[in-house]
Amino acid sequence: MDGKKLEYKGEEALRELEKLTERTGEVQVNLLKDILMKNKNTEYLNKYMKEPTEVTTFKRLVPVVTYADIQPYIQRIANGEDSSLISGQTITEMLRSSGTSAGEQKLMPSIAEDLDRRTFLYNLIMPIMNQYVPGLDKGKAMYLYFVKSETPTPSGIPTRPVLTSYYKSKHFKCRPPDPFNDYTSPDQAILCTDNRQSMYCQLLAGLVHRHQVLRLGAVFASAFLRAISFLERNWVHLCNDIRTGSLDSTTIVDPGCRTAMSDVLRSPNPLLADEIEAICRCKSWKGILCQLWPRAKYIEAVVTGTMAQYIPALNFYSGGKLPLVCTMYASSECYFGVNLNPLCDPAEVSYTLLPNMGYFEFIPLGDNGRLLLMMDAGNEEEVVPVDKLVDLAHVRPGCYYELVVTTFAVGLYRYRIGDVLQVTGFYNRAPQFRFICRRNVVLSIDTDKTNEEDLHKSVSMAKKLLEPYNALLVEYTSYADTSTIPGHYVLYWEVLHLQHSSTTNGVVSLFDAHLLPECCSTVEESLDYVYRRCRAYDKSVGPLEIRLVGAGTFDALMDLCISQGGSINQYKTPRCIKSAAGLELLNSRVKACFFSPRDPTWIP
Repeated sequence: MDGKKLEYKGEEALRELEKLTERTGEVQVNLLKDILMKNKNTEYLNKYMKEPTEVTTFKRLVPVVTYADIQPYIQRIANGEDSSLISGQTITEMLRSSGTSAGEQKLMPSIAEDLDRRTFLYNLIMPIMNQYVPGLDKGKAMYLYFVKSETPTPSGIPTRPVLTSYYKSKHFKCRPPDPFNDYTSPDQAILCTDNRQSMYCQLLAGLVHRHQVLRLGAVFASAFLRAISFLERNWVHLCNDIRTGSLDSTTIVDPGCRTAMSDVLRSPNPLLADEIEAICRCKSWKGILCQLWPRAKYIEAVVTGTMAQYIPALNFYSGGKLPLVCTMYASSECYFGVNLNPLCDPAEVSYTLLPNMGYFEFIPLGDNGRLLLMMDAGNEEEVVPVDKLVDLAHVRPGCYYELVVTTFAVGLYRYRIGDVLQVTGFYNRAPQFRFICRRNVVLSIDTDKTNEEDLHKSVSMAKKLLEPYNALLVEYTSYADTSTIPGHYVLYWEVLHLQHSSTTNGVVSLFDAHLLPECCSTVEESLDYVYRRCRAYDKSVGPLEIRLVGAGTFDALMDLCISQGGSINQYKTPRCIKSAAGLELLNSRVKACFFSPRDPTWIP
């Protein structure tokens, strides 16, 4: 496809965006009418509505639900019953969530038409980016994408992660040539279900094309950093393959990968191998991304919510020279919206919800700056009064909400996504939201209730104490340990010392005396009043503990999740660990433990 046609396609996409956001309320009402008309004969809707096409009846009678409420219907379809239980169209696949946010994998029914909606959103990304970073059609994108193997339900419906669904669809595999989406990775490497072979080939292709790469990325920041870690362990082998012009036959055995990479490694290139080797041999990898890919203009990955933890590491490897870009907001259940200001600071990212992607409603959680999170309004077990919901066109700036969605044709009606959002403004008539946290990630020992955002803020304060020691908090998770009396919060920290000579068995030697206990105290002091009261006055919560784990522990935790059916694309480190196997793994790798003082010096 030539440049003029692509430019027209981009302009057309942006015009459609303007139309949708100018008519947000109208588009939403029409969409809900369409949803009800297409699903009017489903068992689920007829259970609540005698006239399943009436919008007012839907809003008055259909309840707000969680996954536990609809799981029996989904399981019946998985076992062979008809799609009409919840959908007016044939369910063609089940989308498998990562399970890392809520501690369990979920199956979300999907139909062929859903891929069209996801593709619509994908097709907006480059026209938006091109407004801010021109010339992206003059080079390649090194985006690291991965798929998982499919497993069938008892009735034969394939189950797979949402991104695997897209990469295996004709929308991706049969896409026309597009200089704005020219990837370094061959499709066969992306579609390889062995993540190690896929990662190796994708990095190898990215290195071969290093002087053509204009942007770097992965779906989540954690996946991109995992790729850097993989590169640190394997650059010698990658350089050897480039030097000889052939893949090591013992490293890559997948036939599709070997065929695809033979086109990438067309001849020996010792000069390129020497260039890469000289860069990778440097004592410090600070700024290495700009050295390996000198024309790169930005890194694209999700760095909001829990992914904000990875911003310091990304800035370290880029030398702070590459903007971190978040382009879209999506989940296994539904794709929601886009970031119309992609070069903004990650802390300022807001997503414009597109009114044609699903019917959106919101549970109020608090006004201007007062987030009533984890209280009655955010309790998953609580029955939410339907008259409490606010529709998309009537949310208020500054207010916090929990997102509720009715999807177009996959049987989710007034479904609680579990994301807490804050309204930051409007684009035309479409609200823009900042992602705050997941609702159901919480630590609690007594009357204390610590949510994901408060935990992240507290850890962010404490990790600043590592900076004078040239150390970086790579990753963390938490656990409410009730095996002690009183129970206490446990944080698992993996710390990277940027001068490897100062480490002992993966643990920074300078941490032995005072630094980590001070970090424990800083975390506690940064938590809310209820926690501090329980800790200092009531003595119902014990001293906070940091368990320092060895290098590579959180990579191993990701491997464990993937081995149990998770997807590397969708993986997010759980901020509160609930898996018994995950806890066993973390505890097996603890190198040292540190506690805050039994009697805190701070005032609640």
